[in-house]
Amino acid sequence: MDGDLDGDLDGETSPSVALTRDLIRRPSVTPADAGALDILQARLDAAGFKTHRLPFSEAGTPDIDNLYARVGDSAPFLLFAGHTDVVPPGDSAKWSVDPFAGEIIEGELYGRGAADMKGGIAAFAAAAFRHLEQHGAPKKGSIGFLITGDEEGPAINGTVKMLQWLAERGESFDHCVVGEPTNAQDLGDMIKIGRRGSLNGRLVVRGKQGHVAYPHRADNPVPHLLALCAALKGEPLDKGTDWFDASNLEITSIDIGNEATNVIPGAARVRFNIRFNDLWTPQTLETEIRRRLLTARPAEQFELGFDPCNAVSFVTKPGEFTEKVAKAIEAETGRRPEFSTSGGTSDARFISQYGPVVEFGLVGKTMHQIDERVAVSDIDGLTRIYARIIDAYFA
Repeated sequence: MDGDLDGDLDGETSPSVALTRDLIRRPSVTPADAGALDILQARLDAAGFKTHRLPFSEAGTPDIDNLYARVGDSAPFLLFAGHTDVVPPGDSAKWSVDPFAGEIIEGELYGRGAADMKGGIAAFAAAAFRHLEQHGAPKKGSIGFLITGDEEGPAINGTVKMLQWLAERGESFDHCVVGEPTNAQDLGDMIKIGRRGSLNGRLVVRGKQGHVAYPHRADNPVPHLLALCAALKGEPLDKGTDWFDASNLEITSIDIGNEATNVIPGAARVRFNIRFNDLWTPQTLETEIRRRLLTARPAEQFELGFDPCNAVSFVTKPGEFTEKVAKAIEAETGRRPEFSTSGGTSDARFISQYGPVVEFGLVGKTMHQIDERVAVSDIDGLTRIYARIIDAYFA
């Protein structure tokens, strides 16, 4: 199951598909690397990239190994970013195949990470190798890889610290493509040009426990909590912007912690999440949430808190670079991709603080699911799209 460092070039699989299989065969469930970065680094070294392994640590978090590679030493610098870590496979017995075997069945490559996002990494690597074979190293410009093992985890010892390391070395990129699976149905559907932010909040209402037959001797916190929840959801946060849908608050948990039917509880708790657009920051949202709650109950009747937030909204507004990416996709697939900011968060939120970034990768219908899989033809198609982007970038 270790895979051949030279790839499974058996005449039936392309270099990008063979590399995807080799990466899948390394069970790199966060925070383990299981040799996935070794495979990629060996290929990059052989192609002439200068590589660096970047392990980072922080108290209370798992140690993470990361990989940075670059060929060329001048601008413009096109960076590819992604992650080799994957989520757990779940119940392996429910899979049609071993989740880390990388088997191809009826034109689809099965395995944890096939879509998210070992297939994307392999496609970009194969595209870069093809460009170097045909044109040599860029006479003016650079191609690079920023690959972490911490995207599916706390996201503390990965991309954030790699970007800081680059900045301390005086290195900066001009544009970045993240290979996340952005397409919902077909390759070429969608480019992510931004992401919403994500803020988690918690609310506690304390009352006085008592017997349900004697409510005057107790103070039931549940009615107070319901009034506060109504205030949270009473009106939209906004109507959206040019590039974002309206921000959205969802109550994700209500916990009374009371199994007795004859006891008034002493406390009630709520957790909520806000996916927010570029009209808000975590700080302005916290102020707005507190204002809403105060319209329903006085401050002494509730406790409000927020989790630390490193997921702020960002957008790379359409321009010359996004058009290069879109034209490459359209030339290969025949469809004009939608520019979108939908979905969850990704490491692009960190990268956006250093330069323009877009996300484009495989079809993500099965990511994180049992029997995660991608069409072999899509891996090859994505490789050709990335090759078109590189060629256009250094034309």
